Amino acid sequence: MLFKQPLEGLGLLEPAMLARETVQAREKERERERERERERERERERERERERERERERERERERESEREREREREREIDRERERERERERERERERERKREREGEIERERERERERERERERERERERRRESKRERERERE
Repeated sequence: MLFKQPLEGLGLLEPAMLARETVQAREKERERERERERERERERERERERERERERERERERERESEREREREREREIDRERERERERERERERERERKREREGEIERERERERERERERERERERERRRESKRERERERE
């Protein structure tokens, strides 16, 4: 108390209290500013996390699109293979048709040969009849 009296008397206690309150007020303000900064940092971290999640989602979408493209390519390859098989079957059918045509041509050629042989036989028969006729005429003479 000895010191308080003279300070009060000198009017120094009031400024000291004011100074202390000012220091406390500045400290509270600095604490509030630090808290606002921490909140801003938490918000930035939440935004970074949202951005990472958006990037993960974009990556998943790219992967899904890649899978869809691979599936479309597999389908196109299956279609191409089916078309190649249809073409091979058409070629086999054309080959069978050519074979039937060749066999038909061979058969027609054989038939023509048989017809020529029959014609030669008829010609020989006519020749024998003519010969017989001439023979009979000679005998009559």
